[in-house]
Amino acid sequence: MDIFKGRRLVIATKHKKESVIAPLLEEHLGVQCFVPEDFDTDLLGTFSGEIERKDGPIATARKKCLQAMEITNCDLGIASEGSFGPHPTIFMAHADDEFLLFIDKKNNLEIIVRELSLDTNFNATTVECFQNLVNLVKNVGFPEHAVILKITDKEVTSVVKGIQSWELLEESFHTLSASNSQVAAETDMRALYNPTRMKVIEKAAQKLVEKIKNRCPECHTPGFGVVNTKSGLPCEWCGLPTNSTKSHIYQCQKCNFELEKLFPNDKKTEDPMYCDRCNP
Repeated sequence: MDIFKGRRLVIATKHKKESVIAPLLEEHLGVQCFVPEDFDTDLLGTFSGEIERKDGPIATARKKCLQAMEITNCDLGIASEGSFGPHPTIFMAHADDEFLLFIDKKNNLEIIVRELSLDTNFNATTVECFQNLVNLVKNVGFPEHAVILKITDKEVTSVVKGIQSWELLEESFHTLSASNSQVAAETDMRALYNPTRMKVIEKAAQKLVEKIKNRCPECHTPGFGVVNTKSGLPCEWCGLPTNSTKSHIYQCQKCNFELEKLFPNDKKTEDPMYCDRCNP
């Protein structure tokens, strides 16, 4: 796109996220991506708990992005932030909730996308013997996916991160278990140690590119995206409105032009199983 072509774009990461973000942005926007040296995103929070994340994911991503832009004197930047835990609507399922934030100070733009995915190996438990640990790591894609071992008491936390070999796994377990009967084991969710998460970040980057390329029909500002949804898709049997999505509301962040697009899921009626009247 012309307003981005040839400009430098800083990717605020220390965990190799540029490997999936940079190729897409360089191909579709014509930017020149780079990563700041010695930029420690862990200061804003770590998955393993040594540093608590004080803000929500969007605010944290914004801080990352603005800090990286400031220290590199760059007016174009991108940052991501992920959260892991129960899926908000699917019972007993874990989810990877990724936000990707794009800032263009020159054109006063901030564009955000979200990728909520069930594709995650997120897991955490405590083990008392090495065989139980072996059973756990086999289920989370080890050694391609790294794990973290730690013990925590009132005074000290001992952590071994980025474990990707059986030798280091066994050595770390025995070292930690020598001072505590239980060892906490969890998947290492940092992107460079978790290929499954990296794929979800790549999907978010693809979604971001599409949103940036989507221009406002009125003023042609990039980032014309969905800001709200309307329910009311009619039931196929009785015709009454259901709770399913009937339309998406798009809005421009520059001129505030709004557009309603009906039937975003390519269907004009809903299955009666989702109707409160036909399937109470």
